[in-house]
Amino acid sequence: METAQNTPGSLSWRLSSHPITLLTFLAFRISSLLVYLFGVIFTDNMVLIFIITILLLAADFYYLKNIAGRRLVGLRWWNEVDPSSGDSRWVFESSDPATRQINPTDGRFFWLAIYAQPVLWVALAILALVRLKFMWLPLVAIALTLTVTNSLAFSRCDKFSQASNLAGSAFYSGNIAGNLASNMVGRLFTFGRS
Repeated sequence: METAQNTPGSLSWRLSSHPITLLTFLAFRISSLLVYLFGVIFTDNMVLIFIITILLLAADFYYLKNIAGRRLVGLRWWNEVDPSSGDSRWVFESSDPATRQINPTDGRFFWLAIYAQPVLWVALAILALVRLKFMWLPLVAIALTLTVTNSLAFSRCDKFSQASNLAGSAFYSGNIAGNLASNMVGRLFTFGRS
């Protein structure tokens, strides 16, 4: 029974390649939700709960974007603005799969947490609307903005990483690229015959 729990990819932080990074990442992810949900138990001061939640969300955003994403799944993103034109450009970076293997446990925790938190904030927004607690909606909107931005950016970064890895392996191996080229040339000469 113990071997079933210790298989690679299972949700046990002990199997992580970077347990401190993983636990810090999960602590930031959970803490903003806990302060939002249970802060009213400890204080009636909405402003204090608002500020603490915003600070935890900002710390989570920074830690996920700059540290946890790079260490846990080998992905990083940022946004650059061209000073002359003012155009914004997203930049995605991924580790080389030949030099770095991503731990399945780290990957599962990362992607589960990155997609679960925006869903929970949407549920909290619906709950605030149903309970007519409109004072909390700006905080939920800020939380959704930060968590959805990270979720979308890391999803794009992952897709970019997979596409560049596939293209790189195709052109470096020559096998897939050669097959594609020969199939395209073959179709060109057999276009009129059918």
